[in-house]
Amino acid sequence: MIAKISSGKDTAGLIRYLYGPGRANEHTDPHLVASFDGFAPDPGRADDPAATKKLLVADLDLHVKQARRLGQAPERHVWHCSIRAAETDRHLSDAEWADIARRVVAATGIAPDGDPDGCRWVAVRHADDHIHIAATKVRGDVRPARHWNDYLTADKELVAIEKEYGLRQVVRGDRTAAKRPTRAETEKARRAGHEMTARERLRFTVRTAVSVATSPEEFLGILAATDSVLVEIQRFPSGGIRGFKIAIEGDTNAVGEPVWYSGSKLAPDLSFPQIRDRLNATDQPAQTTGQHRPDPWYQATAVAEHIPDRLDRGDDAAAQAHIAAFGEALDALPLLAPNEIRPHLRQAAATFERATRSRIRAEHEHARALRGAIRAMRSQPAPRDGALLAMFLDVAILAVIAAGRWHQLRQHDQQVIAARQALVHLQAAYDQAAAVPLATLAHRKPPAPAVERLVALVYEAVPTHAQQVLDDHAWPALATALADAEAAGHEPAALLKQAVDQRPLDDARSPARALTWRIQRLSPADRARAAQSRKVTGARTDLAVQGQPLPAPQPATTRGHGRR
Repeated sequence: MIAKISSGKDTAGLIRYLYGPGRANEHTDPHLVASFDGFAPDPGRADDPAATKKLLVADLDLHVKQARRLGQAPERHVWHCSIRAAETDRHLSDAEWADIARRVVAATGIAPDGDPDGCRWVAVRHADDHIHIAATKVRGDVRPARHWNDYLTADKELVAIEKEYGLRQVVRGDRTAAKRPTRAETEKARRAGHEMTARERLRFTVRTAVSVATSPEEFLGILAATDSVLVEIQRFPSGGIRGFKIAIEGDTNAVGEPVWYSGSKLAPDLSFPQIRDRLNATDQPAQTTGQHRPDPWYQATAVAEHIPDRLDRGDDAAAQAHIAAFGEALDALPLLAPNEIRPHLRQAAATFERATRSRIRAEHEHARALRGAIRAMRSQPAPRDGALLAMFLDVAILAVIAAGRWHQLRQHDQQVIAARQALVHLQAAYDQAAAVPLATLAHRKPPAPAVERLVALVYEAVPTHAQQVLDDHAWPALATALADAEAAGHEPAALLKQAVDQRPLDDARSPARALTWRIQRLSPADRARAAQSRKVTGARTDLAVQGQPLPAPQPATTRGHGRR
């Protein structure tokens, strides 16, 4: 069950809505199922509904009028709570909904059990799957209602109700999720022909800017240079930056003014102080030239490969920092990848965004190297053959699986679902990116005698999975990778053993494909590049993204989860 709580100024307006036809004629047979005293008039069962509505409003507003005469009435005196059951739940009876309503108003402090001065309230049912509770927030002793943290207390009571009534137990969050679009925002976007609301589009834009910026000033510069985006910087009297507001050109309110959003209104981790802390905890690339310049894609892949190990170390603050930094990598990837796989990468980034936050406070200093390596990728787009991109995505899949398991151990249910959904899109992007480079490797398959020797090495190094590797469609590509490594001066048997020891192959969809990328990461054909990739944390490169506009955001879809 899910509760939605809001407040308002007009008791009569709420009652008219609850007993009316609804916005789309969805209200059928509206009637009272419970009330503060059990005797409130019910317009849904009266001969004169209009007159009965006035009586009901007068009953609810009695203490509000008394408080108003004393100058003590709250401006927003209406408390409105809708409670909806899951689609798969059985239809509850009126008596069951009445019990649920009484428990919720008691738990939230609107009408505590045994309190004769509790607020006045009614519960109206006009559909099979939900009820609405309308209350006025003035007690019988003319004091304001004590309903602090009502959403949390209602949610806690609904957890108990779900268990007792045998209903579906809804996955609940930890109040770190981005705010969902309101119905008004969704309808406004639909009228304008947009699939995403302004809030969602701006959140995508800000997250992308954070993923490529190297300083708070550069972040604001990127936003200012983005097409169709308005930015207003807020400053302290001293001149320092206090925050920012952002809007979309053409998105205006009733009086024609831009609809502004602060960063914190887009998502809890997008306030300017939090963005500043993350960007200040980023390794800044050093000036390097010539043959000593490390390949940023190898660098970023090597750093990201250690994320699962970082998450297993028991330092939750550091682990949360690495997950947040990895989310920035996913935000940046659509800018760097070929057009054909960008939709999957955008969807992966959009769904994984929920997994980047939890109640655990991230200590961003721990992810300096990862964040710096991600920025370095921006200086060199993936080559056309897609090998480096596929190699990074192979590691990214492992990182997402590890993040999902980390959240699962800490019972972060929404984050687990987000990681699983991101995994589906990431695997689809990986399959597309890997197709051409694997085919290129397979086309260069070594001669038969060399292959026979490599087969023996596989049986020696991977006895448990040997036949599975050799039967894999990617075996020719793995054979080529091993032959290339041997030609570059590496010992194939030792290299294969090292690749196998990196991580079990039990959950790999294609063990030969997984080993191919591990071999290539361990033994780049160029020896200088191999040496550079081993110096991950010390390597830095230039990054120049100032003033580059961001791409138009795309909607995300969420479907299921899969295995690598």
